[in-house]
Amino acid sequence: MAVENGGASLQDEAAPSMYIGHHETQRKEPVSKELLARAQYVGYNMLTAPVTTSHFQSRVLATLEEHVQALDEASSLDRVPSPLISPLTPQDTDLTPEDSNSSLIAVISPWIDLGSPDPLIALISRQVFSLEVAYAAFCGINNVLLSGPVSDEGTTQYARAVLEALGFGPYLQLHVLLPMAGELEQDVSADGTHLAELAREQYLAPPEEPSQEEDEAELELYSSWEVWNAIRTLCDYSNRLSIVFSKAHQQYLTRFLRLRFPPWILLSDVGPVPPRLTDASGDVSPEPTPAEAAAKSSDKLENPILHLQYMRHLQQTQPSRPPIERFGQGYQDYLQSPLQPLTDNLESITYEVFEKDPVKYEWYERAVALALKDLREKLGEGTPIVVAVVGAGRGPLVTRVLQASQKTGIEVQCWAVEKNPNAHVLLQRRNATDPLWNSQVTVVKSDMRSWPGPTTKQGEVGKLHIMVSELLGSFADNELSPECLDGVQHVLHREHGINIPQSYSAHFTPIASPKMYSDILGRASTDLNMTVGDKWELPYVVMLHQFDYLSTQLSTAEDPRTPDVKEAWSFSHPISPAVLVQASKRAGGTTDAGGFVGGDGSNEHNARSCKVTFECQDRGICHGLGGYFETVLYASPNGQTVELSTNPVTMEEKSKDMISWFPIFFPLKTPLCVPDGAEMEVSMWRQTDDRKVWYEWIVEVYEQGAGGKRRKVGMSELHSSRKNGCLM
Repeated sequence: MAVENGGASLQDEAAPSMYIGHHETQRKEPVSKELLARAQYVGYNMLTAPVTTSHFQSRVLATLEEHVQALDEASSLDRVPSPLISPLTPQDTDLTPEDSNSSLIAVISPWIDLGSPDPLIALISRQVFSLEVAYAAFCGINNVLLSGPVSDEGTTQYARAVLEALGFGPYLQLHVLLPMAGELEQDVSADGTHLAELAREQYLAPPEEPSQEEDEAELELYSSWEVWNAIRTLCDYSNRLSIVFSKAHQQYLTRFLRLRFPPWILLSDVGPVPPRLTDASGDVSPEPTPAEAAAKSSDKLENPILHLQYMRHLQQTQPSRPPIERFGQGYQDYLQSPLQPLTDNLESITYEVFEKDPVKYEWYERAVALALKDLREKLGEGTPIVVAVVGAGRGPLVTRVLQASQKTGIEVQCWAVEKNPNAHVLLQRRNATDPLWNSQVTVVKSDMRSWPGPTTKQGEVGKLHIMVSELLGSFADNELSPECLDGVQHVLHREHGINIPQSYSAHFTPIASPKMYSDILGRASTDLNMTVGDKWELPYVVMLHQFDYLSTQLSTAEDPRTPDVKEAWSFSHPISPAVLVQASKRAGGTTDAGGFVGGDGSNEHNARSCKVTFECQDRGICHGLGGYFETVLYASPNGQTVELSTNPVTMEEKSKDMISWFPIFFPLKTPLCVPDGAEMEVSMWRQTDDRKVWYEWIVEVYEQGAGGKRRKVGMSELHSSRKNGCLM
């Protein structure tokens, strides 16, 4: 089957949304309605506003100085109470509750040090942080900007304070300012005072000897990511926590613009918001005054919104999204349970989504046309070619079979088999009213596995020459295509019978996806998508979007992030009749071997397992496995092959712009840390007890230790979807 969503239609798309804000580390004027109006007039969406004034900082520094002096003069430190920062006063802040505050981002004082090794500095910083976040929330500002940790050593303590702040309000969004690489340039007050500079010497670690340049470069490259990963992990992957980079890059910007939710861009210190030109009455003047024009002509290179114009230019000139992204707009990273078409009768709208694919059905028609030509050459002109679409749904494949017959000039006897009683009604109506069908299709309501086969007018049961199906799921076999086609294989001609598809294979690769991990983490222990079981024991169909590959192949300048996607297993049809004979004996008790995981073992020939190793060049966090499939619809003896693929490595070559299937995601209950140069071993099983089919998966992480010895540094739990397996 295909992707189960109500994807958007493939139509011309508008330019991607981009929210651009104006940020000054040292604003020269208070943020007012008038300033915000000016900013919005020239094209900004939002402004940053410091929560407190320099008066508040002076008061905090004075409190700190008094406390340190009291400590120096005290005979015993226990006799000096902890310093307390008193609540804000009107002189401490310019912010007030306003309707326009929804367009503001509150900036926490950049001179605090939440992760300071000095407990006194850390205490003062936490008090300042709490006061400012609480007041911003009181004023109706839901977005708060916070400078990242001063040093890596204080990250855990910093993250603990952020976790506390997330509890201040259910709508509060915290944005952590981090550099792309290297160290963050800390914003400080006009007099340059930062609390980190006031930490007492006895709490500071001695300076370390500088390492080699290469090692330093490597640390700078990943230090920001490690800080961010520590913060989000301690904060339980809260979706109300995000990062803001100090620099923007076009490649990253393009990726950000394709996210499900539009990005916010802060342009920092690009000059003040320009004034709006007004005439004597106070209205906006359409033309500058002579004095203003003269001033402008004297410095033509000066443009206060040059950076803003450039960002808007990038926004408007983004390349068009590929069809699958336009089709799935709004469904990026949206987790869905795979369909169970054997146990559930699908709705018409679900079939309709499948049928929008511009590639899949065209490729099916090509495959049928090739098979017809090969069969006609093999069988000669006198033998009628019998074709059946099993699992016909609303009939798109039937139409393609008839079109292939029409285009090749090879007549067919066409059958449509469908178990869904509602779809069966529509198939009969189409047969009676569709000019192409022209009442020449024999429509049968039956589970394909119970269908005896095509019958003649005399009641004789014949055999099929071509059997067409679209039973594949996101992992190829996860919607029980092997079991269904095994059950209907008896109607296929043993010598000349052709299955379309002829074969399919499942593929996967480890990925990092904090977005999806956070979504699963926030769900109830039992999800509405499931009947029973745990939310971590279910593979999800999802349009992977906000994620990264952990194992990549040798990169090129054109494609620097080609993932290493490896095959798990494969199926081909028709299978050996001897296998089905043995399965029948086990089902009937003639051969009493029993199944490995229960049942009589009649479906054990469709069990699979694999153990695959992935090399991970760079460190990261594994949140699960991204799964895909490839299928050979038909391979002609003359060398022509028609294939479909959702594998990101081969999809462009085999079935570009196909939209029918989203990938599958096998989550890990506990994310695994992956060091630089590590190896990941993934073991996966396709299990069956003759009543249902399920998956099991486990991930292990290894690194090269001293002396080149390989040692295990991490292992996931054994995950099993048995309780939520696909019923046969």
